Parts: sequence; C-alpha cells; structure tokens
Amino acid sequence: MKKSRFTDSQIMAALKRVEAGLPVPDICRELGISTATFYKWRAKFGGMDTSMMARMKELEDENRRLKKMYLEEKLKAEIANEYLAKKLSRPSRRREMAKEVVQQRGLAIRVACSVFSISESCYRYESKQNAENELIADWLMRLTDNHRNWGFGLCYLYLRNVKSFGWNHKRVYRIYRELELNLRIKPRKRLVREKPEPLAVPEAINQVWSMDFMHDKLEDGRNLRLFNVIDDFNREALGIEVDFSLPSERVIRALKQIISWRGKPQVIRCDNGPENISGTIQNWAEEWGIRFEYIQPGKPQQNAYVERFNRTVRYEWLSQYYWSSIEEVQDFATQWMWSYNHDRPNMALGGFTPMQHLAMAA
Repeated sequence: MKKSRFTDSQIMAALKRVEAGLPVPDICRELGISTATFYKWRAKFGGMDTSMMARMKELEDENRRLKKMYLEEKLKAEIANEYLAKKLSRPSRRREMAKEVVQQRGLAIRVACSVFSISESCYRYESKQNAENELIADWLMRLTDNHRNWGFGLCYLYLRNVKSFGWNHKRVYRIYRELELNLRIKPRKRLVREKPEPLAVPEAINQVWSMDFMHDKLEDGRNLRLFNVIDDFNREALGIEVDFSLPSERVIRALKQIISWRGKPQVIRCDNGPENISGTIQNWAEEWGIRFEYIQPGKPQQNAYVERFNRTVRYEWLSQYYWSSIEEVQDFATQWMWSYNHDRPNMALGGFTPMQHLAMAA
C-alpha cells in the first residue's frame, strides 16, 4: 500500500478547517492535492479523531497481513500436496522442485524454500568443483581399468596414501557410485568354527618370512608353478619364481638370491610340501642358521599371510589372462611385484603400501 505524505494530524486538521467554513479548493491549493483526494479523505475519515484514525489504519494493516499469510499458507499447502505427495526427496531433488516452482508460478524464493524444507543458501548453491570431480572420475576409471579387482577401498587408499590427494572419502565414493564401478560381492556360506588364534606380527624385517607354491596352466595346457616369498613384517613381496618344476635345489637358489640383497631371515614359515621337508633344504637351512617353521597339515590358516598374498596374485593377474610362455608370466610377475610393494595399499597395514610401512617403521 502506498504511504501518504501527510500525517494523520495534518489530514484531520484539513478536514476540520473545511468544517469551519474554509472552501475546499482553497485547502486543496494550499496542501497541493486534488479535490478527489480531499473528498476521499472525508469519506474515509469523516467524523473521526486522530486516535480513531490511527487505530483504523492499524486494523487495516493487520487485516492485510492476515490475508497475505492466509493466501501464502494456502499456496504452500497446494504446492506441498502436488510435489510432496510421496515420501520426502533428498535435498538436491527438493532444490530442483523449488526452482521449478519459482520459475513456473512466480513464487517467492523464501516461500518456495519454506515449502520444500530447504535453506535459501541451499537453493542458491552452485557447484564449483566440476573440474576436480572430473579429475577424480578419470583416476577412478584408470584404476579400475588397470586393476579390475580393486574395490572402492583400495582405490581410495591409493589416491590418498600413494598419490597424496586430499579428497574426502564421501566425495570419492559418491563419484565411484555415479560411475557404477561397484564390484558385485557374492555372499559366501561359512561354516561355524572356533576362532583361530591370530598370527603373531614380527617387530622387524627378516624375523619371519613366509613361502608357498601356486599352480596354473599355460595357453597350450602345460602346468606351471609359482614360488612366492613374502616378509611377514610389512607383507612385502620378496620374490615370485615361475617355472614348470620347482624342486628343492631351485627353491634354495631362489632363497639365496633374495638373501643376497635382503639379508638372512631368522624363521621361514611354510607348509609340509615335499620341496619344503626334503633333506636337501633342511641341511641347507641348518648350515645357514635358518629355522623352518612348519604349519600343521590341513591348516593353511596358520600360514595366512602368504595365503592371502596368493589370493591377491590369483585374482589380480594370474587368472586374468591366457599365458603363452613361462617368460611372459615371469616378466609380468616381476612388474606386478614392484607395483604391489610400491603402489597397492594394503588393508592389513592401515591402507599404506608395504614400502611406506617399512619407511614409517624405519
């Protein structure tokens, strides 16, 4: 409502002067108003005093506010019934609906935000990190393409601990889900059994090594074997030997090569395979002052560190390709072992790589 430039006292004084006999044209000329304005004053305020006039204006303002509130609440109820008939949507969707109502119906932003239960800052929010989100998406696509069995945990730990990006895990996971990179997890039926005693973790390198054998086939059907050695302290892969046959002499030669650059271990944990219990390797261990610790037959969980390493080898690269020759497998194993030690986060080490864990321990 347009506010008058005359106060209540001035209007009442003008009406009384006309009642006292002053001509209407004269009072209009004096105040600079039209005769229509004066007659409108007299129709509305005639017979009142200043207090009654002020009270009437207050009642009119209050009535105007009540009408506005009623219409606003009615409009809110109609919009809420139309857009929010089902369960409440997430904030991003409610913001979209609020913008739609403002554009199509001309509703005030304040009212639209009140209807959809969002703040005005949420309504006006504009994303400014699209370029960085594209960088995260590019990293995730490359990681999952090169490492098909890496889930979100390994991808995030690689970006945070290996590449030193400071992205929040919720933000990375949101983009990971939008790209539909989730691995399908097939639930397994597990037998109820007693909880095994956890393996002791060595306090320094070369205290305990673990070794084990794996089997696979070449493209032409010939069988091949892998001999894996790790250090239990930081789960570091020390060697992967590949050949058609790995007798005790070959095992000793591979261990000597590792000892030449790594140093001699105090204990080597292994199973009761024929290569490990032969007199040749026992005589060599006694001569070098190394103790072999054999697990109980049929209990591979007692050698869990290297068994877990074997699973990683199997699912990350060994079963992913058809191998044509021993040389091809050995070359790939050597390259992958470097990547495993330097780039692949290890959950058992708190999300750090074996080499990072070794550096932190040092």
